[in-house]
Amino acid sequence: MVFRVCKSFEVESGHMLSKHPDKCRFPHGHTRRVECVLSAETLDSNEMVCDFKVVKTLVGEFIENFDHSMCMNTQDPQFASFKEMYGDRVIGFEGKDPTTEILAKAIYDHLHTSLTAYTHGPQRPYAVRKCVSLERVRVWETSSSWAEYGK
Repeated sequence: MVFRVCKSFEVESGHMLSKHPDKCRFPHGHTRRVECVLSAETLDSNEMVCDFKVVKTLVGEFIENFDHSMCMNTQDPQFASFKEMYGDRVIGFEGKDPTTEILAKAIYDHLHTSLTAYTHGPQRPYAVRKCVSLERVRVWETSSSWAEYGK
């Protein structure tokens, strides 16, 4: 058996799916809920998998970058003009449409890298054991639709 914890975040995020055959190729937005699930087979000395503050520290700012942004495929013909008009509020995905699946993977990859660095770094007030693993990141696009990336 395994213990799991989940930290959720919410952002308003837009995207354009240039490869989509219908309305999703146009700019549109979503209220996205992001769920980050970590697990361990045992609890630490505080009876926790890890403190929720650690998860927020490791990925919160990265997710916040998506708030009120427009995610676009860098090969979209409109990418350069959007980037020129809106600067860092336009987030480019190199040759990929920023589908919910792609966003889930990007957040997973960031959190996985941050978690590994944190657990192998210097002693910190909120310790995280090396046995804690990132299971998945789930991104809700609507109240009835989500995509996830993970083990």
